[in-house]
Amino acid sequence: MEILGIVEGITSEGHALVKCVNLPDLGTAVFDAERNRVGTVRRVLGPVDEPYASISGEGMRPALKGKKLFFNPSGNDGRNKRKGRKN
Repeated sequence: MEILGIVEGITSEGHALVKCVNLPDLGTAVFDAERNRVGTVRRVLGPVDEPYASISGEGMRPALKGKKLFFNPSGNDGRNKRKGRKN
């Protein structure tokens, strides 16, 4: 897990705005410090040298303001998936 950044605030639409330390891909799963999934990267915005990410999800709450969020740079959502599994 890599640090995504620190939550600067929550928008009226319920998205968290995170000042990025590391830049994730769109659609990347985002986790809190306890490795609970809190949302997904929806947009990257702002200047190139100081980007922000907009995170949407059910876990967006005002208590996240000032907290560090993380992402898995390998692109998986932290769950073990079985390949070639038959239904």
